[in-house]
Amino acid sequence: MQSKVSSLWELSSPGRRVVQTPSSDVPKAELPAQLARKEDADLPEVSELDLIRHYTRLSTLNYSIDTRFYPLGSCTMKYNPRINEQTARMAGFAASHPYTPVQMVQGNLELMYSLQQGLGELSGFDSVSLQPAAGAQGELTGVLMIKKYHQSRGDTGRTHFLIPDSAHGTNPASVAMAGFTALEVSSDKRGNIDLDHLKSLCDSSIAGIMITNPNTLGLFEENILEVLQTVHDCGGLVYGDGANLNAIMGIVKPGELGFDVMHFNLHKTFSTPHGGGGPGAGPVGAGGALRDFLPGPIATLSSNGQYELVQPKKSIGRLKTFYGNFGVLVRAYTYLLSQGGSGLRESSENAVLSANYLMGLVKDILPPWYDRACMHEFVSSGENLPDGIHTMDLAKRLIDYGFHPPTVYFPLIVPEALMVEPTETESVETLDAFAAVLREIVKESKVNPELLHDAPHQELVSRLDEVMAVRKPILKNPKSS
Repeated sequence: MQSKVSSLWELSSPGRRVVQTPSSDVPKAELPAQLARKEDADLPEVSELDLIRHYTRLSTLNYSIDTRFYPLGSCTMKYNPRINEQTARMAGFAASHPYTPVQMVQGNLELMYSLQQGLGELSGFDSVSLQPAAGAQGELTGVLMIKKYHQSRGDTGRTHFLIPDSAHGTNPASVAMAGFTALEVSSDKRGNIDLDHLKSLCDSSIAGIMITNPNTLGLFEENILEVLQTVHDCGGLVYGDGANLNAIMGIVKPGELGFDVMHFNLHKTFSTPHGGGGPGAGPVGAGGALRDFLPGPIATLSSNGQYELVQPKKSIGRLKTFYGNFGVLVRAYTYLLSQGGSGLRESSENAVLSANYLMGLVKDILPPWYDRACMHEFVSSGENLPDGIHTMDLAKRLIDYGFHPPTVYFPLIVPEALMVEPTETESVETLDAFAAVLREIVKESKVNPELLHDAPHQELVSRLDEVMAVRKPILKNPKSS
């Protein structure tokens, strides 16, 4: 059992100081009475050593991919190579200001241009914009581009957007924000888009469809070409959610399959930091009729050999101030250069191999909901666990063994879902150890179910009331209330 981490107030002792301020070398001045405190500030008084130890202890409580396995399905929590951080911190990148004249930041624009070219080559799209600041904003970008495309042709009756029932929750949200009504498309018995249901929905009111391929079940759409053709035949366009590009990068080009527009999640595929409220990047690629609608400005190589920032002819406008989150773009470009074409393909192949290997190790105790080869992740069901034991219980017990739980209860169409993504960066020894722990926990669920019901047991806090935590969160120190 870990020891309790004391608060700074508990460590406080009158007279202790972290910083010793020097004697004043300026004349004293009287503070206006209305600005003076009536009583001392309620701040802890600790030594520098106490302060350093306190925050160091807190940092060790943060679960991180740098310390342990993080098989969070759909989110792709994989290692971020340190060389990415080194290049992003180079003075010419980190200290450049977005208002600097383009003539003085030609190297930065060359990086942006080269990243656009690289992403376009990988995906099969004619043009790429680096503007969107996150994957969800990239989604919204694609839908807004499709909307403006239809409007530019005077085709204003297309008010519906098709969304598969296995989609990310951000998909219908993006559609609604763009002013469309979402229509759900069912999955068939193999986890693909149900073609019959799709065809029954396709008419002149359809603006487009949002497709994640591989889908959120971790499966490649077996009828993808027929799906695309069906939507195109009714006049709709196809948006590709590139969230799972890390399974097919270097193997399949969505643009060549027939997708009209797609966003890239740089944090999932190209090893940049994964959100957490910080800066992200969700570039968008487009071809054919949609390329002129991309948000701008876009880095362009002019005939005189200089790099410029150009706004596409029919652009939907800016999605973000300036040119996107440049530091994230530097990290992604570093990853592209360090891997090269063959390395990027190998990354995808290893991600798929890892997922299928791990699925094979545990399929007898946690059977996949769709019994077929997966891509970079797989979705099992805990329906066969003993009565009274839920997937959440298994997930919480994993914490006691030092593993972060996979995603649970998503996708929503799978009962007691457990969504696992091992990524390409983990060793076979780690995957074996994780599978062994899952088997041990399933054994525990049969002989000592309370172990799971009360888990985790080894952390500072045990099972939380997650509903109450959302409805009535404690956002301040009780001492100050």
